[in-house]
Amino acid sequence: MLQNAAARYEQVKVTTTSKGELLLALYRGLFRFLNGARACFEQGKSAQGRELISKAHAVITELQIALDPDQSPGLCGNLYGVYDFSLVTLREASLRADASKVEEVLQVLTPLKEAWEKAVPEAARQGICHRAE
Repeated sequence: MLQNAAARYEQVKVTTTSKGELLLALYRGLFRFLNGARACFEQGKSAQGRELISKAHAVITELQIALDPDQSPGLCGNLYGVYDFSLVTLREASLRADASKVEEVLQVLTPLKEAWEKAVPEAARQGICHRAE
């Protein structure tokens, strides 16, 4: 019963959250997975690090799939390239249990995360953000 209530809460939360808020949630989760993977690799916990890399890979794939080049072809092309680089680099990190490869991805994605953290609240203040569909 408690699980059903939690599932309903999550359903309502997702359907009443703006696209921008969902984007920020994805980035927060992504960075949690990446930082965790880096720490695991540094501590020699390869299996746990690879599991976190897999989760980060899934988030980046979703971000890449969600791009809408009809809305902004240039921006989407640039983001696609950044995400593709991140996916390839994470595969290398996973194969080698290499924390430095995870760090490369963190360095590439950090400016994007910081930009979204500024842009989403500003868009919300201007009434630009729409609810997720």
